This record gives sequence, C-alpha cells and structure tokens, in this order.
Amino acid sequence: MTSLARFPTKQTDALTPHTVLTAGHTSYRFYLGDCMTVLGKLPKASIDAIVTSPPYNLGIQYRTYKDKMPRASYLAWSTLWIHRAAATLSPAGSLFLNVGAKPSEPWTAIDIASAARPHLQLQNTIHWIKSISIDKRGANNTDLSVGHYKPINSPRFLHDSHEFIFHFTPHGHVPLDRTAIGVAYQDASNAARWNTSSSGVRCRGNTWFIPYTTIQNRKTDRPHPATFPTKLPEMCLRLHGRDRIGTVADPFLGSGSTAVAAAQLGLNFVGIEMDEEYLLESIERTRAALATRQVSKPVI
Repeated sequence: MTSLARFPTKQTDALTPHTVLTAGHTSYRFYLGDCMTVLGKLPKASIDAIVTSPPYNLGIQYRTYKDKMPRASYLAWSTLWIHRAAATLSPAGSLFLNVGAKPSEPWTAIDIASAARPHLQLQNTIHWIKSISIDKRGANNTDLSVGHYKPINSPRFLHDSHEFIFHFTPHGHVPLDRTAIGVAYQDASNAARWNTSSSGVRCRGNTWFIPYTTIQNRKTDRPHPATFPTKLPEMCLRLHGRDRIGTVADPFLGSGSTAVAAAQLGLNFVGIEMDEEYLLESIERTRAALATRQVSKPVI
C-alpha cells in the first residue's frame, strides 16, 4: 500500500522533504527548493543514477524560474550544479543529462555538456529523436513519418527534431546493461554471427526514437513548458542497470517524469523542484504510477 506523509513547505531546511511517498520498501522524497542547496546537503555517493534536464537558458516561460541570464553566468551556474550533483553519485553511478538547443543558439547543448568536463567523464552521447521521416527505400517500401513534428518558421534553419542525452560517469568505466533496452535482430542468423547472447537481442545503439504522447490540451495535459516522456528516463535507468540502482535522483524535477519512471521500476527516488505547482503535479503523477504498479505484475 502506498502511504503519503506531508511536511511543512517552508524552505528553511532543504533536507526536510515537502512530501514522502512510500510503497513497500521504496521511498520517494520530494524537496521544494533550489537544487543548489539540496544537492549540497545530500549525503556524498548516495545516488546511483541521475536523470535530469536543466533549464537551457533559452527564455522558456517557467512559472518561477527566469530562464535567461548572461551566458557566462549560466555556464558558471551549470558547472556548479553539476559539481554538486557529481558529489552525490556513487563511484559506479551515472548522470544522464538531457539538453537541447534552438537553431539560433546551436552551441547551448555542447556548452552545457562542457561544463561537466571538470567533474565527470563523458561515457556516451545519446541522440533522442523526437520525429523522423524515412523514405520507402529504407522503410520496407513504405514512406514513414512518425513522432512529434514541431515546425520552425524560418528559411535558414531545419526543423529541430532531436536533443542530446549526455551520459556522464565518475571515471568513464561504468558497465551498462545494454540489452535491457536492446532490440531484436531482424535476421536471427546475425545473433550467432556477432556472438551475442541466446536472447537474440542486440544493443540499441545511441539513437533513441522516443515520441511524445499525443495530448489534447497543453494547459491541462502538459502544464510544464519543457518535459521529456517517461520512456526517456526509464530507458536511461534500464541501461544503467536496474539491479545496480539503489536510489535515483532528478534535481530539476519539473512535472516528474523521472519520478514516474522510478516508481514504475520500483526504485527509491529523490526529486528537487523550486516551483510548488510543478512539484505537486509530479507528486500526483508518482502516486498514480505507484498505484498502477501495485495492481500490476512485478517489474522485471
């Protein structure tokens, strides 16, 4: 049974959770506050996987956070929060950092990734494909267009259908469970040729097609202006290795997709969000995920 404990919402003590959910032996702690403060007070090496997406400094209209500061200040801020996040990672931990850009500011994602260089090793670069079109020569003789297509009204730029997921680790040598998110060989004989496991599943690679779920009303169905689908953190966590994760964290919780993924996988979670409305939404989404998990089959 899922239980809910509510705590004072004042931000005077960053280590006093706003809300704690529990389900069996797992707990889900939600902090209302600035991630800089909370990350700095979390125990060192207490987190096994972080999946997060910080503000990109592109002027997105959040409820509380002002998403525009001088570039140098933003990169200094990025370096600092990554430093504090890295301190919370276990020696075999992973930070999956989702960042994007806009065509008129193409260096944003690379600059954010570079801010991690003093503190973590870049082990993998994953490309999150949100929309793709394949002509009939590459799609079984059928033209194919799938995913979330967001047009750009400009004669200079291509439509932006991609974001990065940078995978950082403390030393660059963290083993991964690649077949946990693997794909089946189209030709079964290739499994033997490449000396893979008897499961017939190969590594998916670093290009992940993950579309958004279709919504009817942006204001009610997706009130946070910058979200990623729950499938994205789920795949990151499975790739890291579910059995090697004690606790997951997201210091920029937003609407709670990482919390929902952790709940679906039965993993402990720590989330940080400075806007209470977004925090409450993520808590309710996590409660719903826990309720669904309890009436379904165990996660494998």
